[in-house]
Amino acid sequence: MIFLLYICIMNLFRIVFELFALYLLYKLVFDLIIPVAKTTRQVKKQFSEMNNRMEETMRQQQPQQPFQPNQYTSGTTTTTTKKNDDYIDFEEIK
Repeated sequence: MIFLLYICIMNLFRIVFELFALYLLYKLVFDLIIPVAKTTRQVKKQFSEMNNRMEETMRQQQPQQPFQPNQYTSGTTTTTTKKNDDYIDFEEIK
């Protein structure tokens, strides 16, 4: 009789443990995994929308700005000559 009572109590503990494990699994899935997946999907969507808007803006601005290949090379030569004119020799003070 005591042996049967022991088996019933052990089965009851096992069932309680399994129910607790299922509850923890439920909380993990519905309170952590699903919200993180939704947030990740939303952030990816927002990044792609912003990227598309930025690319569209860049495409609209490109025809307005004419390409000038000599603009940068001529600017660097004037600054280098200016630097050479402004150079002062170092004099040692005793």
